[in-house]
Amino acid sequence: MTRRGIYLEDIPLDEVWRRLATALGAIGLWQPLPAEDVPLDQAAGRVTAAPVWARLSAPHYHAAAMDGYAVQAHNTAAASDNNPLKLTIGAEGQARYLDTGDALPAWADAVIPIEHIQSVEGGIEIRASVAPWSHVRPMGEDMVATELVLPANHVLRPVDLGAIAGSGHSTVAVRRRPRVAVLPTGTELVPVGSPVKAGDIIEYNSLVLAAQVEEWGGIPTRHPIVSDDVDKIRAAVAEAAATNDLVLLNAGSSAGSEDYSARVVEQLGKILVHGIAVRPGHPVIIGLVRPAGATPEAQPTVPVIGVPGYPVSAALTGEILVEPILSRWLGRPPLRPATIEASITRKVLSPLGDDEYLRVTVGQVGGRVVATPLSRGAGVITSLVRADGIVLVPRHLEGLNAGERVSVRLYRSADDIARTIVAIGSHDLCLDLLAQYIAAGADVAGDGGGARRLSSANVGSQGGLVALRRGEAHLAGSHLLDPDTGEYNVSSIRRYLPDVPVVLVALVGRDQGLIVRPGNPLGLRTLADLGQKGVTFVNRQRGAGTRVLLDFEIGKIGLSGAEIAGYDREEYTHLAVAAAVASGMADCGLGIAAAARALELDFVPLFKERYDLVIPQAYYHSALLRPLLEILQADRFRREVAGLAGYDVTHMGEVMGEIN
Repeated sequence: MTRRGIYLEDIPLDEVWRRLATALGAIGLWQPLPAEDVPLDQAAGRVTAAPVWARLSAPHYHAAAMDGYAVQAHNTAAASDNNPLKLTIGAEGQARYLDTGDALPAWADAVIPIEHIQSVEGGIEIRASVAPWSHVRPMGEDMVATELVLPANHVLRPVDLGAIAGSGHSTVAVRRRPRVAVLPTGTELVPVGSPVKAGDIIEYNSLVLAAQVEEWGGIPTRHPIVSDDVDKIRAAVAEAAATNDLVLLNAGSSAGSEDYSARVVEQLGKILVHGIAVRPGHPVIIGLVRPAGATPEAQPTVPVIGVPGYPVSAALTGEILVEPILSRWLGRPPLRPATIEASITRKVLSPLGDDEYLRVTVGQVGGRVVATPLSRGAGVITSLVRADGIVLVPRHLEGLNAGERVSVRLYRSADDIARTIVAIGSHDLCLDLLAQYIAAGADVAGDGGGARRLSSANVGSQGGLVALRRGEAHLAGSHLLDPDTGEYNVSSIRRYLPDVPVVLVALVGRDQGLIVRPGNPLGLRTLADLGQKGVTFVNRQRGAGTRVLLDFEIGKIGLSGAEIAGYDREEYTHLAVAAAVASGMADCGLGIAAAARALELDFVPLFKERYDLVIPQAYYHSALLRPLLEILQADRFRREVAGLAGYDVTHMGEVMGEIN
């Protein structure tokens, strides 16, 4: 029977750092690593371990600052336009030609630029005097021998390398780069590029962690996957500890029956922390272990971090814990990302007692900066890919209210944020394609603002119109059918945006229908079939245009949601509906043909609809959206969309109405 140990605590982050500082300080590891000398051509990005003092002055002689003639300034005093003065070339104390950078003769104290002289037989003629030390770089103008060139704990930039070389050095003392082992564990893991079957998980956390370590100045080593065997994991950790400054033990940090990380750390040394008051990333382990070859009585000296297995938790653990440790060892302060103040676009509930690191997209809409929360699942690494930044919700708060001001730690530059087109509303695959075209484009707007970026959040058609009303987006995708008129979007715009003048731009016509498994094994043909016994459905969320269409159409045939198995299960995108069908969690769902084709499913067409972009007039006429509107008119983009299943681009880019 497998022994199961429950270690998990809920330790605040400040207490975590206190424990870590105390433990590492006791063994001399809470300080920068030793220095090493490296050649200057290998020193960019490294951190100086000691001050750099100039061995030479720069320049180390008086040098000509321009092409011209070296002279004694007092010999030129009588020269004027009315009294040209001739100086003999080569004569001591008269004039000598110098190229820029040549050493000034000992007798000279000025240089006359070549464009200020007239050549005459036997010498040169000048018509103006020069002051002493004119057009001369005196010795030590840049730096003087023994002067401080760079302080310790300075991250070396390309220009710094030139300054060090110019001051007489060919090497520089820098902090040794920390060596970090990244050790993935889990029987279910398979290497990147391997064939996968149900239950297999592609191991990419070590890729992410190693890349983070390298970006932060460390030297990562990715170790092979170790299966869930406590003896194998213990041996691998001990071996890694023998040659590294830090071991990142990935997965197995929770308290399940095969979560061995805490037990291994305990057997090889001691646990300092197991469980921190942070979401995502709660089951982090921090400890010290003995390396291979050490006796059981030896003091553990190598820090180890048990990194949670969920991808978002793993990446954020790197940012929260690993980066500050590496920075301390490198003798520099922890990285401080740029921040921006923003308004959160919707209410967020957070677990009381834990610091939550909330992923958000960020955009500048009108005079406001808005932050839209992304999916909060610890396994949703795409939320980090799409995130523009992180909002820290402190552990003493239960969440955030819509419209509340927050500080966003940016993953992107403020310039990127200013060039972001914010789209909130209904999901469509064309938006992803449009985002790619916008990102790949040059400054087609011609305003010097650079290429734009499209950031979209999928909240449904109604949610998009509400976001426009609140001033949280530049545009919204919508396909809301008015059952009374058969018209799309107009009545909903008048309802949700009564005081916002908008331009309604057609994007695509779409086929809506049933997404079913290959071969349509249940023989589903109409919405009436959803009421059959044994048919499981997956729905879209309330407010989505597809949900509105479904409710309208089943109402026409007298079918209620209560009669449809799975009606209450909601997904936020057409692809998520298709994934639910492909995985066997549902037999069918209502969605678009392109989503069915993307996952190699079958499709039963039922309806044709129009999907529009709703754009407030203020943004429709702005330079920010000009590239987007131009792409809608581009033949290449239209052909690519037309090649997707179930799309009609006949009216793409047309203004369907201006609604005041």
